[in-house]
Amino acid sequence: MKLYSLSVLYKGATKSNLLKAAFDLSSFSFFQRSSVQEFMTFTSALIVERTSQGTRASVKEQEYLCHVYVRNDSLGAVVIADTEYPQRVCFTLLDKNPREADAMTKVQAELDETKIILHNTMESLLERGEKLDDLVAKSEHLGNQSKAFYKTARKQNSCCEIM
Repeated sequence: MKLYSLSVLYKGATKSNLLKAAFDLSSFSFFQRSSVQEFMTFTSALIVERTSQGTRASVKEQEYLCHVYVRNDSLGAVVIADTEYPQRVCFTLLDKNPREADAMTKVQAELDETKIILHNTMESLLERGEKLDDLVAKSEHLGNQSKAFYKTARKQNSCCEIM
């Protein structure tokens, strides 16, 4: 089960324009990767151009399946996967935000957000700890000054007697 490409295209009147694409070409040899990526880009554009708005389709090419969905606003998306990759998951990817398509991805995204919040909370706690350390140092300094003031006042008042 392998997902090779996910492309987002805008379907124009005569041709489609690639907006963004992501590829996983690690299963191809180093020297084949650029031509495979070019083929996938060309195929994605061609499929979007030939698909009418508001429809979904799957096209089989050798051992690959190209799943396409063109929305009514002319925004199209193409997933290229092997034949073992579930079609339902592909169309879910095309329909929704990718973070919402796969439950594991959604949980991972929520976990990442929780980590960020926890990290920010820990930073603010550390800052507060530093501020508390400053307050402790200032209070110790104030305590030392008040002791010195008390000793000075006692020395100055020791010369006088109260009647």
